[in-house]
Order: sequence, then C-alpha cells, then structure tokens
Amino acid sequence: MKVITETPRLIIREFTLADAPAVLHFNTPKEVNRYTGDAGVCTTLTDAENIIRNIWLVEYQQYGFGRWAVVVKDTNTVIGFCGFKNETRINAVDIGYRLHPDYWGIGLATEANQACIDYAKKHMDLDTVYADVVDANQGSINVVIKLGMTYHSQYQEGECNVNRYVISLKANKSAKNG
Repeated sequence: MKVITETPRLIIREFTLADAPAVLHFNTPKEVNRYTGDAGVCTTLTDAENIIRNIWLVEYQQYGFGRWAVVVKDTNTVIGFCGFKNETRINAVDIGYRLHPDYWGIGLATEANQACIDYAKKHMDLDTVYADVVDANQGSINVVIKLGMTYHSQYQEGECNVNRYVISLKANKSAKNG
C-alpha cells in the first residue's frame, strides 16, 4: 500500500481491498451520509469492496490520485477518506472527506485535508481545487474555510443548496516563492 503523507496523528494512504470492513464501518452511520447524496450506496461488505475496486483503485491508476484512506497512527484504524477526485461532472478536481462520527469535532478532517493540499502543492500538477458543501453542513463549511478555500458560487441539487468553494494551489506557490 502506498503512503501519500503523514500528519502528527494520521497516515494518509491509498486504499486496499483489505480496507473494505473499515469502508463499510465509516459509511454505515446515517449522519455520515446526511449531506453526501449517496446514502444507501454502501450497506454491505460487497458494496465497500466494489467502491474500492471499481472507483478508488481505478482512479489511482487513471489519474494518479483519488480518495485516500485516513488512518489513525496510534491504533492503525481506518476512520474514513480524504483527498482528491477528478470530478467529471464539473470537469475539475474536488477535495472531499468522510470520517466516522466517532472522530468528528477533534480537527481530524482539517488535519487530513490540509495534509492533502500540502502534498498537492509539492507533488501534484493541480492549479485549482474545488469543494462542494451543502449549505446546512456547517461543520464541513468550517473545514473548507480553515483550509483557505473561498466561496465561489451556489447551486441547487435536489432539495439542497450546495456551496462551491475554491482554492488556487498555483497562486499559493508563487506567493511563497515571491
């Protein structure tokens, strides 16, 4: 398994099929999928295996990145995902995350995604990254703002208003070097 980056508390790495029980575990709580639009997509171990095999492993091969496993160093427990997705519906790269609720509210989402942004600035050829957050999801709005993302626009998806945030990785590079 390929380790992408580490933080003081976390290892960010590629998923393997052995992570299927953890993927099922962090997708099962209904509050996890409250704002994602994919409730009910991962309800069995087979569903979790198919997500890993048919989405994440394919994206690693096709793009060199995808959603990565968030692993707590102290326990070696996979608690969710973070990282980038080549989002074909917007023809751009999206950053996102999902963590089991037992790990909410202690800064891990910000820590994991900041590590992804730092990694992208050094190792990936990304100019702009977006994040879409349902406007009622204040926790995730707080995370993207802490990451330095700024409000871009809003659109309607079903019954939800979705805020789009953006960060320019190239501008940050030139600001550091200039």
